[in-house]
Amino acid sequence: MADLLLLYLEGPLQAWGTSSRWDVRGTDDEPSKSGVVGLLGCALGYRAGDPRLVQLSRSLRMGVRIDRPGMRLIDYHTTMGVIRNADGRLAGTEDDPYTIVSLRSYLADAAFLVAFEGPPDLLKTCAEALQNPKWPLYLGRKACVPSR
Repeated sequence: MADLLLLYLEGPLQAWGTSSRWDVRGTDDEPSKSGVVGLLGCALGYRAGDPRLVQLSRSLRMGVRIDRPGMRLIDYHTTMGVIRNADGRLAGTEDDPYTIVSLRSYLADAAFLVAFEGPPDLLKTCAEALQNPKWPLYLGRKACVPSR
């Protein structure tokens, strides 16, 4: 029998984009492996770009059950001030702020059961980290907090 780690992902909003570019931020219909591994990385305290995230992803197999597909909604989102563009250059100035408009898609009121299969010690470490996460957990984007 395989060792599993089960996660129930439910919240008012979720966003699992795998193909977002520039100012259009989409979402898939179910959690992406990279997104859920990112959630585990937050629990473990791994920063973005940490090579341990790649190892974590390679060590785990993932399956998703859609319990409630949710409804897609699009947020008209604006950001003002000095920020970095996708190409790394600064946009805007403090004297003359540049407003960036983006469309962000979310799943509203969705629920998923995610199962990870992998080495028992790794699954135990992840389960313990989820009980006492190093950083706040979110469902794809930082604005998407889990409800349970």
